Amino acid sequence: MSDWFAHSLDAGHLLPIVRAVFLVLIGLVLASISSRLIRRFFAARLSTHSLLLLRRLVFYGLLVLFVASALRELGFSLAILMGAAGVLTVAVAFAAQTTGSNLISGLFLIGERSFVVGDIIRVGSTTGEVLSIDALSVKLRTFDNLFVRIPNETLIKSEVTTLTRFPIRRLDLMLGVAYKEDIERVRKVLMDVAERNTLCLDEPAPLFIFTGFGDSALEIQFSIWARRENFLALRNSISAEIKAAFDAAGIEIPFPHRSLYAGEATGPFPVRIVSDKDSKDQTGAPDP
Repeated sequence: MSDWFAHSLDAGHLLPIVRAVFLVLIGLVLASISSRLIRRFFAARLSTHSLLLLRRLVFYGLLVLFVASALRELGFSLAILMGAAGVLTVAVAFAAQTTGSNLISGLFLIGERSFVVGDIIRVGSTTGEVLSIDALSVKLRTFDNLFVRIPNETLIKSEVTTLTRFPIRRLDLMLGVAYKEDIERVRKVLMDVAERNTLCLDEPAPLFIFTGFGDSALEIQFSIWARRENFLALRNSISAEIKAAFDAAGIEIPFPHRSLYAGEATGPFPVRIVSDKDSKDQTGAPDP
């Protein structure tokens, strides 16, 4: 037993193991250095998403080559390993059809480029910044700093809105004013508010649309444009400015009204205000 152990530890048996470990370590170092160099030289030429994909491809490609060389040093046949990998891949594909669907969907997402890393997207009721587009899922960070993972298959089947695709966005404000107000005067007040707000773009110009006669108000759509990075700031500031401008101009923003009728088609329902003293007199209670 001791003779076999000593024989197994001789230089002839240890040398392939040392070479294999050395190749793996060299592969890790070269892959890491190559990934950093790619980030340094291509950061200004490629988008964040493309740069991330290129770095991963180079890193894992170099690492696989060195691991394959290490296995050859240990005496493994690459043909046998590739055959075993193929059989294993087929077995895993049958066992994990959802995973395969997500993988294929991920390829479509990468090729279609409807959004990239750093974009803000909305999927259903979830809105957040894209952190990564991986083989199986897309990772988002919501505005309340939550981490959300969405499977690629869900993104392919759902409606996805990319909020940061274009440099400017339109804000639609739905307003209502009292029936007694002059629509042209209301339009002028709104245009003045938009002109004074520095976040509101002059081109495209603000849009004033009279949308109809509501139950309690004249309904108006007022649409203004802003750069996408100023969108939230504009939405918060413009509402307060419109309220202040309407108050200064005496323009009424009505609340819902209801009219009660009884008997005649056009006759109003009679209402009589009764004081506490009259109420007590009718019930026979003594005066205080």
